[in-house]
Amino acid sequence: MYIARTHSTNSLMKELIAKGQEPRFIYAGYQSAGRGQTGNSWESEEGKNLLCTILLPPDKNLYFLNIAVSVAVYRVIQSFVFERSGLCSLSEAVSIKWPNDIYYGDKKVAGILVENAIIGSEVKYSIAGVGLNVNQTEFRSDAPNPISLKQITGRDYNIDELMERLYEEVQRVLKEDVWSEYKAHLYRKEGFWSFEDKNGCFEARIEDVLPMGEIVLCDKDGQSRTYGFKQIRYIL
Repeated sequence: MYIARTHSTNSLMKELIAKGQEPRFIYAGYQSAGRGQTGNSWESEEGKNLLCTILLPPDKNLYFLNIAVSVAVYRVIQSFVFERSGLCSLSEAVSIKWPNDIYYGDKKVAGILVENAIIGSEVKYSIAGVGLNVNQTEFRSDAPNPISLKQITGRDYNIDELMERLYEEVQRVLKEDVWSEYKAHLYRKEGFWSFEDKNGCFEARIEDVLPMGEIVLCDKDGQSRTYGFKQIRYIL
């Protein structure tokens, strides 16, 4: 389902579900109130980027849905965009920044927001909002490190085609065990890097990501540290 303008594809999807409709996906040319994690806004020039929400099957392991959609977006950028275009060397710079941002080098090319409707102990539905920077070449918000596919390659991309490919890839990964693939492509997965928690800055390496989504770091003193979402940040 395509809509030229909306406030937020995630919000629109929830409104339609409440009315008894269940579109497989919604994608928009423009969002007036696009959202990222923890209420962050998502900048997007009209008609330039892929802004979509995909309806997901309920899953008791809610973090698996983050994993699956992250891997799907990663695959689309790596294989469909770069490798198919003969730009295989560029695909080596694509990674998944815990928990579910997609990076090219040290810049953010895509963000994912998974939301769940839970009544009691039952997951009624889950949706995944994806913002993929495609053909935009100037970013004016205070976001620290955005980048688009066009900025990387100098080429324009067909957003309709990207939407179709992404939807197909999401359906595929939901049927697979993609944990090892997710971990293999984590941003800064090798070596020691700077992080910051509530106690200050330190250097550590990524040791693991647990089934419920916590990241496990090992600092230079050999101490293992486990963090949930927003309890730790990378220092870029």
